[in-house]
Amino acid sequence: MRIKDGFELREICGENVILSHGMENIDFSKIISLNETAAFLWKEAVGKDFDEQSLSDALLDAYDVDAETARKDVERILSAWREIGLLA
Repeated sequence: MRIKDGFELREICGENVILSHGMENIDFSKIISLNETAAFLWKEAVGKDFDEQSLSDALLDAYDVDAETARKDVERILSAWREIGLLA
């Protein structure tokens, strides 16, 4: 899977926020804010193909977390991204 073109992570006033470029991506009813873990995963995923395992592995390398927690976190975050249309 991939992150759709036209979305970019920015830090605004200390918050990690996804901005969209292009009229087809604009939905002003939603502000997409990411916590530290989600922002880390976004940076790991943007611009390349990825899957749940590769992102779980990245979490395991970067944070003091067990494999099951990493897997569940990635699953939850990808589900949310899929639901709001960030994934291609």
